[in-house]
Amino acid sequence: MSAVFSNQLAEDLAAGRIIPYLGPGVLGLGPNSAVPSSPEALVELITAKVTVPHKIRKNLTAASQYVENFKHRKTLVSLLQEAFRSPPEPNVLHVFLANLPNPLPLIVDVWYDASMAAALASRTDFGQVQGVSRAEHLGEWVHYFRADGTKAEPEEAAGWATLLYKPLGSISPASNFIISDSDYVEVLTEIDIQTPIPDRVKEIRTGRGFLFLGCHFRNQLERNYARQIMKRSGGQHFAVLEGELTRNEARFLKEQGIERIDMPLAEFVAELTGTPLESRRAVA
Repeated sequence: MSAVFSNQLAEDLAAGRIIPYLGPGVLGLGPNSAVPSSPEALVELITAKVTVPHKIRKNLTAASQYVENFKHRKTLVSLLQEAFRSPPEPNVLHVFLANLPNPLPLIVDVWYDASMAAALASRTDFGQVQGVSRAEHLGEWVHYFRADGTKAEPEEAAGWATLLYKPLGSISPASNFIISDSDYVEVLTEIDIQTPIPDRVKEIRTGRGFLFLGCHFRNQLERNYARQIMKRSGGQHFAVLEGELTRNEARFLKEQGIERIDMPLAEFVAELTGTPLESRRAVA
């Protein structure tokens, strides 16, 4: 990536023209993350604690559904709390995004850790909106939280300088998780008409592009969420994806007009933040 291009992306972020969209791979930028940094790692932790049929042992949503059906939803939530219980450790990217001179209006984070919120914790002008399981919160799609973790009303989001959107939920502050097959069925039956997506997110995304970091688009769930969150957004979109893409990933990028940046995420972040690769661990 050229210096001119990385500088332009940094300027676009600083000006709020691009919305960062963070996937679980972002955790790999830190010094040995204490929480799972991929669906594969998380399902491994779950199936190490609860025996599930062999054919679904590597499928996070199906394994989670099995635990929910045969061991109760509380058991599933308990396993996830255990998996993500270590204190969050913001890395260089989290810190960079949290401390831009002009606060980012929106950050999307599609994993269950609380690292991005921890990086924002020194500020009082941000809040979170998290997806919630309708198995636990009948008739509700999302919950809002202030910077201190207390529950907020939806109208308060308009006054936050930065909105952290966690569409799949988060360990903090209230252990909300969209993770089982039935959780996703509830959301996906309505997401085409945008019902589960908060109004404030829809407002902020208008006219802006997205920058996908630490994300893959290998399965239908990953593609559906990204497609619907960026729907009617506008602006130019980018995704940092190194190496060979699957056919579905390549098709998705083309369909959505996402420009691919083929380089290791760590190198991209080093250029974006101006942080030498050898010092990433110390900064994180």
